[in-house]
Amino acid sequence: MEQLVEFAGNNMLLAGAWVVIVAMLILSYITTFTSSVKEVNTHEMTLLVNKEDAVIFDTRPQKEFKAGHIVGARQIKPEEVRAKDFKKLENVKDKPIIVVCAMGNSARGIAAAMAKEGFSNVKVLQGGMNSWTSAGLPVSK
Repeated sequence: MEQLVEFAGNNMLLAGAWVVIVAMLILSYITTFTSSVKEVNTHEMTLLVNKEDAVIFDTRPQKEFKAGHIVGARQIKPEEVRAKDFKKLENVKDKPIIVVCAMGNSARGIAAAMAKEGFSNVKVLQGGMNSWTSAGLPVSK
């Protein structure tokens, strides 16, 4: 323990960076568990689509969407996302909704905004399109 204190005293910048990283990691876990928006993996998403008729919304730019997207996914345009304009999605408000982005990070904020607008069953694909394609699941072009 004395060596740890001595190391921290001699390397304040490094020790401070370590503390910040640990704090951010803990905060990330806490927000994941307390968030109203939950993540689903590729298997859970497939089950939701097949059994509960879930709707998939892809938030990636048009170019990436056209390069390859999950079969049956609809694209939400970046302008609509920035404006938080989900009015045209009202007809699917009661269905399970899965929001997909490239890696799963930006989709969480969009899903949270949708939940605030009254969408009751919004989820995020864990790992985004990267996890979908890594699992070897089908994409449509």
